[in-house]
Amino acid sequence: MNRQQIDALVKEMNVDTATGPVDARVQQIVVRLLGDFFQAIEDLDISQSELWKGLEYFTDAGQANELGLLAAGLGLEHYLDLRADEADAKAGISGGTPRTIEGPLYVAGAPESVGFARMDDGSETDKIPTLFIEGTVTDTDGNIIEGAKVEVWHANRLGNYSFFDKSQSDFNLRRTILTDANGKYLAQTTMPVGYGCPPEGTTQFVLDKLGRHGNRPSHVHYFVSAPGYRKLTTQFNIEGDKYLWDDFAFATRDGLVATAVDVTDEAEIARRGLNQPFKHITFNIELVKEQQGSPSTEVERRRASA
Repeated sequence: MNRQQIDALVKEMNVDTATGPVDARVQQIVVRLLGDFFQAIEDLDISQSELWKGLEYFTDAGQANELGLLAAGLGLEHYLDLRADEADAKAGISGGTPRTIEGPLYVAGAPESVGFARMDDGSETDKIPTLFIEGTVTDTDGNIIEGAKVEVWHANRLGNYSFFDKSQSDFNLRRTILTDANGKYLAQTTMPVGYGCPPEGTTQFVLDKLGRHGNRPSHVHYFVSAPGYRKLTTQFNIEGDKYLWDDFAFATRDGLVATAVDVTDEAEIARRGLNQPFKHITFNIELVKEQQGSPSTEVERRRASA
């Protein structure tokens, strides 16, 4: 079939058959995607066996809860970020800390505190260095923002996230910190490590077919929000990781690379209440003021909650 015939067939099957109320937006999207998909079947001569194997794959990926991981691994989330950057530019919005992907592993409801939080439960303190992350939240003019909500989460030394990894305690390495009167936040945690997709999982299966690895550098995720400001979804990746600029999820961006500094000064170690050297990262955040008619930074998607 040519495209005109395909579009007529799709319309006949999915528009002309309507007998009740229609969600016009859903109809528009389904018709377009089906037309493009049918055209791809024609252009690539996709066989029935290949088609059904593809549907079986998506069934398996859904059952494994890996579709969110697949969206990151194939670059879909990064592409959406690039589109959001372009929409901001067209609206005259500039500056602020860069956005990058959320990923599939956020959990709502993390314990909340003001100024400081200890994120880890102490189970790994003898296995991996302690890390202090601190910074200031300001607007793009440098004015401090008191009470900004800084949601932070990252993986443990095995590359696993609490809630999804049932061996970890509730909300391990997940906290919400409200900035203090000076706009500052401070988190005591453990040094995150890079990790890879489950080697026998559905995402790595596709990456293997594409000749790609499924590894991420060590990183820490953020949601940052405050009344009157655009919500920021971001993360920093840590300098020195071999996958820093070869992140399978394409999350590393200029302005989002953090340096972990080794702190060995005994007085500073004692001031922090520790008895051994630790690592320190400074990650300051700039929020952009909300503007009337600007593209929304809120993304509606299913997220875990505990």
